[in-house]
Amino acid sequence: MTIQFKNETFRDDFTFSNSPEAIRRFPFPFDKDQYMYAVNIEQHMPGPAKSATEFPIDIDEHYVSEMRDRALVLKADPLRCQSLPHMITAEWDLVELLMESMAKHYPEHFTLTRDGDRWHWINRPLEIDQTFTFGDAATLPCPPMEYVTRQCQGDFCLLDQRNDNLWMDAGIVTTQADWSLDFDMGMNFMEWHGPVPLAHDMGVFDRALKFLLNLQQGRPVRRLNWTMTVNPRLDTSPENYHKWGIDRTTVTPENVGNKVHLRVELQALWRLPRSNAIVFSIRCYLIKMEELVTIPKWGRRLHRVLRDLPPELVDYKGLTRFRDTTVDYLARHDDGAPTSPGFFPD
Repeated sequence: MTIQFKNETFRDDFTFSNSPEAIRRFPFPFDKDQYMYAVNIEQHMPGPAKSATEFPIDIDEHYVSEMRDRALVLKADPLRCQSLPHMITAEWDLVELLMESMAKHYPEHFTLTRDGDRWHWINRPLEIDQTFTFGDAATLPCPPMEYVTRQCQGDFCLLDQRNDNLWMDAGIVTTQADWSLDFDMGMNFMEWHGPVPLAHDMGVFDRALKFLLNLQQGRPVRRLNWTMTVNPRLDTSPENYHKWGIDRTTVTPENVGNKVHLRVELQALWRLPRSNAIVFSIRCYLIKMEELVTIPKWGRRLHRVLRDLPPELVDYKGLTRFRDTTVDYLARHDDGAPTSPGFFPD
């Protein structure tokens, strides 16, 4: 399966869009007509063919453009990629996980050849051909985590497990929904989830942490998270709030269909073999309202979800300024018909 990679931008002129195929494979996050926080963790098993979960690591038409945008973010702010010294073994674990998966599931684009510790990696879309010694960082042009994640869609956090908790001790984060790796580095699981409303009182994070501390190697898990973004901007970090925060004031009834995007994170977690760390991948997908309503079930359901969203979540997810305009737009695409259970289009 050869992917046709698009040439598009996630800043300035915002030329990003989804092909009809990309719309149908979008990981729509609502399985019913209302939303409330839940642990919602499931086994990261192969999903339907041509879906975002068909393979453990998803590569799609936006790959080359997203990697170009990541390079721009890192050039402007190198602190978006950090790793504490004791995480070097976990970094190499991540190299193995990502290279093996990409080469196995997308062999027309990536090739990995191993001769003991001598590895040969070919990335055709990015025109990379690299021979290196696994475990020897001096044989790569940059540290191992940074090297491999400059070539893989999504953000990645490496979580060290100790003292019955998980600690964010390494990561590369350039497509986040208004949180900061630099701020969260060294925090534990409860600390970095501190700002989330309602979920703590519901015990969501206590249950999630207990589950993750017992995560087994070879049994990765996943969940979907969501928010909304004005303009198809990948980098909505606190560090750059001065660039994107004002976007929320620009939504009008005339442009809402083009400017407002549902932003979904496919989050997956793997136990790593050598380090016993956990890698937390956060893959961001964007879809504008005009694209989303081409799937009638999704247009109806998102209208009902946003219309009935608790005020605390409207505020936390930063939707206050444009939620009503978006609900009004989606209402025109909701004929009141019942929606079928589940995430997938009818």
